[in-house]
Amino acid sequence: MLGITLRETRVYREIKEEGREEGREEGREEGEKSLVLRQLPRRVGELPQQVRQQVESLSLEQLENLGEALLDFTSMADLDTWFNQL
Repeated sequence: MLGITLRETRVYREIKEEGREEGREEGREEGEKSLVLRQLPRRVGELPQQVRQQVESLSLEQLENLGEALLDFTSMADLDTWFNQL
């Protein structure tokens, strides 16, 4: 061949970088989810399992929005209202 290994190709490097980015994004989403699930009970009380599942199914953008919104929550009704606005 030309003396080029697979790892030296542009396509390989691009695929590898894309995998890294996806891994960082997934890690960020899990971190945001964990933070929101720790903060919510402190604002609104114990979360029913159904609510926990709703939070766990949110996208990263929705988790970020919920993380900001929960700072103004005082009750479970506020969280219900937030979910109804999705």
